[in-house]
Amino acid sequence: MWVADMDFETPGFIVEAVSKRASHPVYGYSLMGQSYYEAFISWVKRRHNWEVKKEWMVFSPGIVTAVNTAVMAFTKAGDSVIVQPPVYFPFFNSIKNNKRKQLNNQLIYIDDTYKIDFDDLRKKAMDAKLMLLSSPHNPVSRCWTKNELISLGKICLDNDIIIISDEIHADLILPGHKHIPLASLSEELSQICVTCMAPSKTFNVAGLFTSMIIIENEKLRKKYNEVMESVHLVHANLFGMVAAQAGYSEGDEWVDEMMFYIGQNFNYVDEFLKTRLPSIKMAKAEATYLAWLDFSKTGYKGDKLNAKLVAEAGLGLSPGSIFGPGGEGFMRMNLGAPKQYVEEALVIMKKVF
Repeated sequence: MWVADMDFETPGFIVEAVSKRASHPVYGYSLMGQSYYEAFISWVKRRHNWEVKKEWMVFSPGIVTAVNTAVMAFTKAGDSVIVQPPVYFPFFNSIKNNKRKQLNNQLIYIDDTYKIDFDDLRKKAMDAKLMLLSSPHNPVSRCWTKNELISLGKICLDNDIIIISDEIHADLILPGHKHIPLASLSEELSQICVTCMAPSKTFNVAGLFTSMIIIENEKLRKKYNEVMESVHLVHANLFGMVAAQAGYSEGDEWVDEMMFYIGQNFNYVDEFLKTRLPSIKMAKAEATYLAWLDFSKTGYKGDKLNAKLVAEAGLGLSPGSIFGPGGEGFMRMNLGAPKQYVEEALVIMKKVF
């Protein structure tokens, strides 16, 4: 239950669309048609109240590719990049592998949830060129509020920092919360934001490698495209395009039902731990299908915690330590699965602890 794909079948309307296209016997180079752009633009407007224009959109096979491209396009070796650990670990690799300097604006864990340390962010921002934002946040399941995003954005504006906003989980929001694309908050913020979205988590089509990168600022978009073209990452996946268009055209009801189901999974885990396994706590969940579990009171952490779960329980979660500082003693658990899998995992966990 570690990898961030769901154990739900890809929705039938996507399978049908891909199957129909597969029946055509030519799988050659293909261009993104107008209907592809219109489907995504309409989805973002319906779901997130953000008006995106076709000319702002750039293709990427994946968001990790886009993050690395952005680091190369907007910084040079030795420049500092801000991250907010515990956070999606490929962020760290994009900094290290490109010989940039990592600045940790570590999130504050309090009352079973996470907050941004804005005082620390102001200090770090004075030395940074770029910020990698996870919104909604993976793995701690925060859906950042409008006020939090405005405060973060102002600090970056004041310090001429470009923000790469990884919003791959934008559609996976639990009841009572709302995702706000950072670039939608103001014209000023739209000029420093590179927004990364994709159908991969939303519709369980990660293997089709299709992502949408939105860059309103023409100069930034040109720099980004120059790096993509230099390594010839300019051609979209034929079936990824078909799947994305079908999902964004027909997927509203499916996503709503899926997130209601996942919300029930979160509620079940929370109640189970509180009543039957109080040595383990779940951070308050607001988004994604990824539960962030605090094992610190069990006396295990790091490799010993992971080894105990795998060896004694046959249960594979994501070790919190891979998400950077603040992750020790935590594990990330994928709840994008039939409830019976979640129930089985918790029963096993209870036996071990």
